[in-house]
Amino acid sequence: MNYDLTSGNITVQLLKFAFPLMLGNVLQQLYNIVDTIIVGKVLGPDALAAVGSSYTLMTFLTSILIGLCMGSSVYFAIRFGRKDYESLNKGIFQSFLFIGALTVALNVCVFVLINWLIKVLQVPVEIQGLMKDYLVCIFAGITATFLYNFFANLLRAVGNSVIPLMFLGVSVILNILLDFLFVVVYKWGVQGAAAATVISQFVSGIGITVYYYCCFPVLRVRKRHMHWEKGILKDIFSFSFLTCLQQSVMNFGILMVQGLVNSFGAVVMAAFAAAVKIDTLAYMPVQDFGNAFSTFVAQNYGAGKKERIWKGIKNSVICVFVFCVVISLFICFFAKPLMGIFIDSENVKVIQAGVDYLRIEAAFYFGIGLLFMLYGYYRAVEKPGMSVILTVCSLGTRVVLAYVLSGISSIGVTGIWAAIPIGWFFADVVGVFYYYVSFRKNRAAFLAGSKDV
Repeated sequence: MNYDLTSGNITVQLLKFAFPLMLGNVLQQLYNIVDTIIVGKVLGPDALAAVGSSYTLMTFLTSILIGLCMGSSVYFAIRFGRKDYESLNKGIFQSFLFIGALTVALNVCVFVLINWLIKVLQVPVEIQGLMKDYLVCIFAGITATFLYNFFANLLRAVGNSVIPLMFLGVSVILNILLDFLFVVVYKWGVQGAAAATVISQFVSGIGITVYYYCCFPVLRVRKRHMHWEKGILKDIFSFSFLTCLQQSVMNFGILMVQGLVNSFGAVVMAAFAAAVKIDTLAYMPVQDFGNAFSTFVAQNYGAGKKERIWKGIKNSVICVFVFCVVISLFICFFAKPLMGIFIDSENVKVIQAGVDYLRIEAAFYFGIGLLFMLYGYYRAVEKPGMSVILTVCSLGTRVVLAYVLSGISSIGVTGIWAAIPIGWFFADVVGVFYYYVSFRKNRAAFLAGSKDV
């Protein structure tokens, strides 16, 4: 189903569009959650630590592609809001070739530098072999990651958030079945978990590509679209590069934190690997709502409906606040049983370390919920550089405080956990302050529909 977000009830339209995004991202997280549960229960804490550290590295590297696809989708959404289909289709052609070429280059770099990357992450010697086995297999599927994210973001940009969800759902079911087959039945170890994920990703990536070509003729690239236009490429590069930079900075900061976590040993590594899955799944809906909000703003920005954007901001903040309060209470109360899903009960120290992490993070989820909205807003109004600044504020604060606080013997690893929400709120203050200064200065232009806001 396609949603034209430039008309209709704002809250209803946003929630209808956002819900498939939320459910889809929850399903996408299940790729790694299923791996984590099976690896943790069947293969033990060392394998769990290896997969957890691999996930952080994988997220950082694939965030480059995802950021480029997200940035391109802003261009697509604005052109769709303007009903400029010729420029939209030319942009699809140019961005596909541009991001596809970078995908190939990134894949080569990963295989060449894999030993160096493991060393930089300070991975304990007893885990290095497992981690390398997992990474070599998982990065064989990076092309599938590109295909799925490119066409999923394209369809979402034109208001279709259901089809990407359907392909992802089929892929997740396949992933679960293959995990049991490869790891539990065939005993392939961490490579089996990786192979299950890669095969599933190719199913969703190839499937959504074929669907786009067959079912969206209005978005199909024709021969007249297959040439380079400097102006279009410049716009796409501007959106894509800065969004990619934002995603990369975000995940590079997380990667640095992972390296610090690794220095505390296998117990903390295993706890972090499991707790991060729960944490990410908990706040994932507000991240997806932020992406839906970004599409809403971009379409209305392209259509010149600035008053509607202002109303959407107010409604969206209320929705995010209510959700974050509910999910914060849930995670705080059920942190221990949630950790028990991933870790056997006899691993008391691992479970307790994970519970400590979850309760600190969950108490402040509104901070990251608001931050995702700010990211989405600034991307959509052609200020992706501001999203980068906010990411630097958040991650820079997090990394510096994590290293400083964890170095104090009386605080230790708790300092790493506490640094995360402090970084969220510092970035929120910067983002909201800039919004109000900019909006008050240009309020008349904003409501009149000027692009200079």
